[in-house]
Amino acid sequence: MSEETKEQIIEEEIKQEETTCEVVDETVEKEESLEEKVARLEQQLKDSEDKYYRVHADFENIKKRLEKEKYQAIDFASEKFAKDLLGPIDSLEMALQSANAQLDAADLLTKLKEGIELTIKNFNTTFEKHNISKIETDGEFDPNLHNAVMKVDSDGHETGQIVSELQKGYLLKDRLLRPSMVSIAN
Repeated sequence: MSEETKEQIIEEEIKQEETTCEVVDETVEKEESLEEKVARLEQQLKDSEDKYYRVHADFENIKKRLEKEKYQAIDFASEKFAKDLLGPIDSLEMALQSANAQLDAADLLTKLKEGIELTIKNFNTTFEKHNISKIETDGEFDPNLHNAVMKVDSDGHETGQIVSELQKGYLLKDRLLRPSMVSIAN
């Protein structure tokens, strides 16, 4: 073999080795880039899971808070009405205190009557404020609003008409709180 041929063969072997090295280097670079991609995707997954858990925890906290607020609203729904009933209670207490005063019987009876009237007025004002109204008992008997407890003979009323009211009935807005107890004509 001539030297030129030997040199050509050596050069070709060197080129093959360089090509092999380049392929190995490219594979290593590709593997590193794949590893980097996997690491980046794993980090994104962890970040997404973290966001999910935080949002889920926030949702659960909001749910618990709303549940607690709902029960508090139910527990304290009548607070305003209860505060408004304090006025009539005060009127009744003042009427009792006036009974202990050193007055003659006629003056004491007058004071007690005034106290009771004031208390009833306070109750009616409170009821109006909270949409509680009396059921009317003039006219025809309505089984949805009235409770007939007796039938009486009456010349001035037609059969089925209300003759007298024995106990007042009340509505809360459109809902029946208590029916009126009435007597109706035969």
